[in-house]
Amino acid sequence: MTVSRPEISLHLGGLLWTPQSGSKKKRTQRDYTMGFKLQVVAAVEKGDMTYKQAQKIYGIQGRSTVLIWLRKHGKKDWTQSVRLTMSRTPKAKETPAQTIKRLERELDDERLRNLLLNEVVDILDAEHGMGLRKKLIAKERDAFKEKKG
Repeated sequence: MTVSRPEISLHLGGLLWTPQSGSKKKRTQRDYTMGFKLQVVAAVEKGDMTYKQAQKIYGIQGRSTVLIWLRKHGKKDWTQSVRLTMSRTPKAKETPAQTIKRLERELDDERLRNLLLNEVVDILDAEHGMGLRKKLIAKERDAFKEKKG
């Protein structure tokens, strides 16, 4: 990421490199341009990433730097603890893209759960001769016949 005036500095993964000195030093809050801060805030508020992911992706060293930017420049209310605002239930103001991402994650979780349960049934059948699949298939067949006739 280059700053609008490259003669001042270049941002390189958590360090500040100045062309005049050719040396690296740690960045401070003042080294980030307003445009860069707003870009990070927009990405987090859009739901593309969490603020911790943004820190890692953009090479921001401070633990709370992005959170401070969100509180100062964000459109959402970031004054409460992040853990309190993150809920398990889908929010009413979820964008279609966020809904799709959430549903894809839930689908992946259910596929893994299905695989696990199928493995458990296979193990029970093999080790204990329970025949769970045969009983389940017979019940489904009988229920289907009742619906038809």
